[in-house]
Amino acid sequence: MHTRFTVLGPLRAWRGEVELELGPPKQRALLAFLLAQPNHPVGTHEIVDALWRQNPPDSAVNVVHRHIGALRRLFEPDMPSRGMSRWLVRASGGYRLDADPESLDLLRFRHLRERASGTGEPAEATELLVEALTLWRGPTASGIPPEVRAHPAFGAVDGEHLAAVKHAAERALETGREPRARVLVTLRQAAALHMLDEALQARLILMLAATGHQAEALEVYRTVRARLADDLGVQPGPELQAAQRRVLAQTYVWDDSARAEGTRSADPARADARTESAGTDRESETAGTGWVSESSGGGRESATAEPFDPDHRMSLVVPPAQLPAKLPSFTGRLDELARFRGLLPGNSASTVVISAIGGMAGVGKTALAVHWAHQVADRFPDGQLYVDLRGFHPSGTVMSPAEAIRSFLDALGVPAQRVPAGLDAQAALYRSLLARRRVLIVLDNARDTEHVRALLPGAPGCLVVVTSRHQLYGLVAAEGAYSLTLDVLGEDDALRFLSDRLGPDRIARDPGAARAIAAACGGLPLALAVVSARAAINPAFPLSGIAEELAESEGSLHAFSGEAPAADARSAFSWSYRLLSPEAARVFRLLALHPGADCSVAAAASLAGLRRAEIRPPLAELSRAHLVSETEPGRFTCHELLRAYGSELGRSLDAPPERRAARRRMFDHYLHSAHAADAVLAPSRERLTLGPPVAGTVVSEFADQARAAEWLETNRSVLLAAVEQSARRGCGEQSWQLAAGIELYLDRSGRRQEQFVAQTTAARAAQGLGDVRGQAHAHRALGFANGRLERWVDAAGHLARALDLFAYVGDRAGQGRVHRYAAFLANARGRHEEALEHYAQAGLLYREAGRRSGQASVANEVGWTHILTGRYTEALEECGRALAVHQEIGDRNGEAAAWDSLGYAHHHLHEHDRALTCYEHALELYRAIRDRYLEADTLVHIGDSRYAAGEFERAADARRQALDILDGLGHPDAEAVRGKLKDAVAAGAGEQPAHL
Repeated sequence: MHTRFTVLGPLRAWRGEVELELGPPKQRALLAFLLAQPNHPVGTHEIVDALWRQNPPDSAVNVVHRHIGALRRLFEPDMPSRGMSRWLVRASGGYRLDADPESLDLLRFRHLRERASGTGEPAEATELLVEALTLWRGPTASGIPPEVRAHPAFGAVDGEHLAAVKHAAERALETGREPRARVLVTLRQAAALHMLDEALQARLILMLAATGHQAEALEVYRTVRARLADDLGVQPGPELQAAQRRVLAQTYVWDDSARAEGTRSADPARADARTESAGTDRESETAGTGWVSESSGGGRESATAEPFDPDHRMSLVVPPAQLPAKLPSFTGRLDELARFRGLLPGNSASTVVISAIGGMAGVGKTALAVHWAHQVADRFPDGQLYVDLRGFHPSGTVMSPAEAIRSFLDALGVPAQRVPAGLDAQAALYRSLLARRRVLIVLDNARDTEHVRALLPGAPGCLVVVTSRHQLYGLVAAEGAYSLTLDVLGEDDALRFLSDRLGPDRIARDPGAARAIAAACGGLPLALAVVSARAAINPAFPLSGIAEELAESEGSLHAFSGEAPAADARSAFSWSYRLLSPEAARVFRLLALHPGADCSVAAAASLAGLRRAEIRPPLAELSRAHLVSETEPGRFTCHELLRAYGSELGRSLDAPPERRAARRRMFDHYLHSAHAADAVLAPSRERLTLGPPVAGTVVSEFADQARAAEWLETNRSVLLAAVEQSARRGCGEQSWQLAAGIELYLDRSGRRQEQFVAQTTAARAAQGLGDVRGQAHAHRALGFANGRLERWVDAAGHLARALDLFAYVGDRAGQGRVHRYAAFLANARGRHEEALEHYAQAGLLYREAGRRSGQASVANEVGWTHILTGRYTEALEECGRALAVHQEIGDRNGEAAAWDSLGYAHHHLHEHDRALTCYEHALELYRAIRDRYLEADTLVHIGDSRYAAGEFERAADARRQALDILDGLGHPDAEAVRGKLKDAVAAGAGEQPAHL
């Protein structure tokens, strides 16, 4: 008998045609919690947290088991045994509710949304979205206890409804009147509940105007504008302003330019004003500290960085030049290059030109894109951006659009503290930066159209070159892209390819053999390059002998089945591979296990279980054979087709235990190296105690903060990929431990979305292992990451869960750190009394744990909170207590932080001489422990006090020293300090400072 559930509105269930009575409130809430996460294992502790929050009874787990049993009997009264339940099954230390779109309205809703996203027809998409929205009958799981419904799992589902309403409005605006009217009903309801959601209100305004309600549309604009002014103290944002202009101009169709138009006209200061008005005030003049630690001086964050102005910023930095090096030789593709040249007429500044280059792996898409990009780069004076999106990387570690767009914002000079949260906001800033500029953008190895959509400019004048193994029909249909599919080289071009690399004389001596080699390689440029490299290294080899060996090679690349020349490529690779030394061949196979785009010498050595000196000869041998490429000194990469070939060889030639051991050494390399870098960045911070790395692991060591930060930045993409792959490969402990090791770095560098993804993966990995301590650390980090993204409800939920888990394992210091995170986030929202309550709990827990350093740091952070509220005398008392304890126990990092906080309090009391004395103590200590970032931080404070005392030249000197350090670290705080330095120089010259 068919069972159905609804959770989009009141929670209900039917067996056949009979509606079921779902039992007492806790049992109903349990069912709703599982339905909100269908087909996903939910741990028992998660269920307990959701049902009882922070006060579960001792019998909570038993109550959960009883409710599960009752629900099973209700849905399956004829169930023969507990283990054979169709709906509720045991999974990963908890339960999973299995459902499909026919049995659960939430899955039906998601299925319809996916279909709507996959169609290019606005009318069809609108119909599908309207059908999806009719499934909603109120807030998710309405009727269950409100304290349970406050869980983030239900809020996330509610968010899907809001996103669907916005999407339906966009699609309906591209259709006729009748579909628009149907969407308008739902849009009105949603807008009434979310008065301050400007994106939603903008769509309502356009929809009202498009259905003949122009006066009402303008009234909605006036009403929302008044609410924004009254509630937040800000003016309407770019999307609302753009919507009003479109109503007045009677242009109502929604497209990407609707969003882009508003974005480009935005006041860049407004986003900060909105954030601050909403209660997320910046906590200090220390730009971008962005982390909580024993040495953080209270976990303070920037308040003085000027609002980011895209136009001004682009005039200050050197235009980015990210194109890969120009190829030393490029053969053929004359027809393609001629067609490309026709894409850039004299008035190319009037449009965004997109070229989508498709074709199989190894056919030369990237080579053509880079070659053409270098030919036309001079026509784009504002720079060139390049990113490898890894859309078909054999390890599955695809670069997300969020990661790619963040790398572009970095290249365009956006300080980390000015990067907004969320992909949509980051994409809007990115488009604003490119407005009215001419930039060449190469998006290499895209998986599909959606992979690159957020990376497309919204303004004329740019050239975008996209390469992909797939034909990007979406770009052609929606963006008017020029599409080109590359084929393998014809015989003449293949022979020219060989001639360029081996010399015309060698080809002329045996042209028949050369044609046989070209045919054996199937005209595939990658295969031709590999064979040419081996033949060039062995100039005495006759071409006829090479051709015979290639003809004898057999096999196919199963990973690329369906691509005809792959078998020929394998023959070419095999010919080079069989001439490798045994050690080089083994290293080639093991490199295929590496998750990232490129690999360091130390990582390669760990994979092979060799010392650094021992790994260099086989890497050099592989490089000479063109089976790997050294992209920069000490870093190696190889083409995906070669990686796939190496992976196939490894599976057939290397025993599974050997491959597992290699992966373990590699993950241990990144885990222990990341923790070593973290220890250098924050020596006294609480951190995990790791077991020793497995034998054969090479661990990187760092002499100072600059080298540690450089290693983390260079390996960032690989570290994130390693977190994901180690979780996927069953190395869950390494996954969550690695995520914990890079938490501080990701937060300091402002990579909040990446932090969120990494810690979410870590939490799932730890949950899969049943590792309570790992879950505690991951939820603690997720709480802070969500706070950084201003997802306050989610932040509170994760921190509460972390508190419970740390309590479960008896880790009082861990609980203390969670309370400190909660206090930091409370201060960020202006809730200073709430912050002090959390600090009181943290101090008590540290005292019970015997962690005097933690107690002292809490005192310092309490003092910092008093500074934020203007209670400077109380701040001096608390920071003085912190100083005494840190001095007594010999914690120099904590002592330096306390001196800095004391100086900051004296500064606000206008006691500049005392402030400078405290700062000098802090500066001496930070220099002694080689904490370059906090040395710069204190120099900024010294400059501020000198400036306030009228000592402009000495203020400029301190700020100049700080700027030199921050520039050396590549730190985003440098820009704010640069502005302060200009003020000091101007004031010293008797001029009006720009910042006054």
